[in-house]
Amino acid sequence: MTERKDRYRAALERGGDSAARPSAARPARVTTLQSRYVSVTIEVDPDLEKSVTRWVGPPLSALVLAGTNVLRVVVDTAARMPLLGGRARS
Repeated sequence: MTERKDRYRAALERGGDSAARPSAARPARVTTLQSRYVSVTIEVDPDLEKSVTRWVGPPLSALVLAGTNVLRVVVDTAARMPLLGGRARS
C-alpha cells in the first residue's frame, strides 16, 4: 500500500516531465486532467500499449486487406466499363 502511495505521489510530482523520472522505474505515460474543482492524474502502464496492439492488430490487418481487395475489384471493373459517349477508358 505504501508503494502505491509513493508511486502516486511521484506521478503527481512528475507532472508529465520525462526528465524527472527515476531511471530504475519503468516509464509510464502520465496525464493530468484539471478542472476548476478536480485534478485527476492518470498513469498508464506501458505494457497496455503492447496488449492493445496485439489485440487490435489482426482484425485491423484483415480489414485493410479486405479494403484493398474491394478497391482493386472496383478499379478493375471501372477500367472495363465504357464511358458515357462510347469511349473506352484507357
